[in-house]
Amino acid sequence: MRIAVLGAGPAGLLFSLLVKRRFPAWRVEVFEQNPADATFGFGVVFSQGALAFLERDAPELHRQLAERMERWPMQRIVHRDERVDIDGNGFSAIARLELNQFLQALCGEAGVDVAYGRVVGGLEELGPADLIVGADGLNSLVRRSREREFAPHVRWLTNKFAWYGTEQRFECLTLTFRESADGAFVAHHYRYSPRMSTFIVECDAATWRRAGLDRMSGAESRAYCERVFAPDLDGHPLVSNKSIWRQFPLLTNRHWSAGNAVLIGDALRTVHFSIGSGTRLAFEDAIALDRALGEAGEDVPAALAAFERERRPVVEKLLAAAAASSFWYEDFPKKMAQPAWRLAYDYMTRSGRMSDERLRETAPGFMALVDAVRAQTPR
Repeated sequence: MRIAVLGAGPAGLLFSLLVKRRFPAWRVEVFEQNPADATFGFGVVFSQGALAFLERDAPELHRQLAERMERWPMQRIVHRDERVDIDGNGFSAIARLELNQFLQALCGEAGVDVAYGRVVGGLEELGPADLIVGADGLNSLVRRSREREFAPHVRWLTNKFAWYGTEQRFECLTLTFRESADGAFVAHHYRYSPRMSTFIVECDAATWRRAGLDRMSGAESRAYCERVFAPDLDGHPLVSNKSIWRQFPLLTNRHWSAGNAVLIGDALRTVHFSIGSGTRLAFEDAIALDRALGEAGEDVPAALAAFERERRPVVEKLLAAAAASSFWYEDFPKKMAQPAWRLAYDYMTRSGRMSDERLRETAPGFMALVDAVRAQTPR
């Protein structure tokens, strides 16, 4: 049995590691166009619940990964310089490069062949393979090569965002809302190592144009964002790593497999960074595909059918919540008219799945604040 995996990101590496450990005699090869030490972006964040599945399905891997992570027990909303802490929402984060290097080392120990700097122009270049796994991200070659069968659909959000880093270390996952003379901005930021933090800047398209960000160089854009968020950066500069302004694509596929090819991770579907579940879903895809092969063995059609049958309902439920979250951000400038506590409450209930009762269970301190303010507010 030969498996060819395109993409050496978290999805491709974790799947390759798991399936090689399960079937040591199988030949598992990974093809990655970038060098082994290349990474785009800065850190990745996991909610406490997002890591629970890894602890359940791969406890030793979870233990090793947890040792490398930054952790905190809450998240924070900052609006009009007022901080609102939301308890009961534990998160962990790690540098994207460190996560990849951790998985690279384990793959090497397991006997997975990973070819870096290998640009694949067509699937025929992979040679005969019993299974082709497209873990090659948003611009997936596997998906494009069999586009008619996968039937992808992409919807582009209208907001603009740029992904930066900074040496300013933040206490926890934070959303900071700021206004400039040109309009409204929000930053998603969190530390992912003892000395670095992710800092994603987002604004609506009208603000982006009024500010002239559509005409600025990368350095000019970075300097503008530093001025907007100067109170939060405390003198630390923003760091760029191909930090261009983009719009977020909501990608889905009608079919998850086409012949002997299957998609996982961002090649299969994207989830907005506001819920921090992209890498979580990539990991879960890898675990589910490995499990399906464990049950079906070399019967690839049966394995792919089982993978989609078992996984799709879970993914679609999360995608619905992610879509609601992304659409909340599309309208965030109007929401900034609210006081900080109300903005935080609106944010926490944005998916439509979080009732007051559930919030009182998961975030009792925050809801005590909400209830106290409500009691003092004339109806």
